[in-house]
Amino acid sequence: METKLKILLTGASGTVGIEVLRQLAQKDCYQLYLFDKKTPKAINLFAPYKNSVNVIYGDLCNEDDIHKIPDNIDVAIHLAAIIPPTADERPELTHRVNVLGTKVLLHVLESKSPNVFLLYSSSISVYGDRVFNPQITTNDPLNPSDRDLYGRTKIEAEELIKRSTLNWSIFRLAAIMKNHKISKLMFHMPLDTQLEICTPRDAAKAFVEAMHNEVALSKKVFNLGGGEKCRISYKQFLEKSFNQFGLGKLNFPNNTFAQRNFHCGILKDGDDLENILHFRHDTLDSYFLETGQAISFFTKMFATLFRVFIKRSLLSQSEPLKAMKTNNKELLNHFFHTKEYPVVTGI
Repeated sequence: METKLKILLTGASGTVGIEVLRQLAQKDCYQLYLFDKKTPKAINLFAPYKNSVNVIYGDLCNEDDIHKIPDNIDVAIHLAAIIPPTADERPELTHRVNVLGTKVLLHVLESKSPNVFLLYSSSISVYGDRVFNPQITTNDPLNPSDRDLYGRTKIEAEELIKRSTLNWSIFRLAAIMKNHKISKLMFHMPLDTQLEICTPRDAAKAFVEAMHNEVALSKKVFNLGGGEKCRISYKQFLEKSFNQFGLGKLNFPNNTFAQRNFHCGILKDGDDLENILHFRHDTLDSYFLETGQAISFFTKMFATLFRVFIKRSLLSQSEPLKAMKTNNKELLNHFFHTKEYPVVTGI
């Protein structure tokens, strides 16, 4: 009888994590261990898999909890992290989970599973603002945008992994798009940003395929994105999204969106990972088709009828616009290039 691979998956309740779980659970050749924080969301998501996976609830920073993970794990897929906007709002928690949590996990794996292959989910945010230089490769300097604690914690975690005694590979993920909740972060990205997206399904496929390509991936860093067919400007992306949801035109006042200090771009060397793992299946067309099919008739009708009020509500969340109206010089310098911010009222 063939021995099943022992797989550890952290952050399985996240957007990419649940897709990894779905894909792994379809096969009977893995012994799956999920490590996640016990929340109503996680309990609900894991319920369909209760007879086929082992769930370990705990705190990533608590070594006693991490020690509940069994010995001799073959592959560890480490996706657990605090992401924006929570990462911006709770900096201490972000550092504790993203950096210290990774450190604890590495320590335990080094002790209990020294031969494990660790796959780590990093982020395109480590490259910082690339509006004027959107072509990105893994050889580029790591320079997170001002105030981007999330990007900085990813760099710290990467360094911990590289200094560990484990075998590893690091994937820096492009913008992962699916069922995004609208938040104030929407206005942090400059409209001129060149965007390369990747669906959670394709990103998950990369991690699943990576488990069986250890030799080709060992001790290497890769950019992970959807490729040429998943590239679009942020302005065009929003215009398409607004139209799909029945919100009409993207007709916000000037200076609603920041001009700088975000991230994203085009992953010029993204094909390096695709050529090894062949994980890409989705395109912008398939993304928008699937997104559109998920919007109910009543949701779109409601948005169409109340679009003015909805967009006014969205507008109230724009921190760049608030900075301009209150003449907050610190934030103006953070969000904009110049000192001239003309106001255009109404939407």
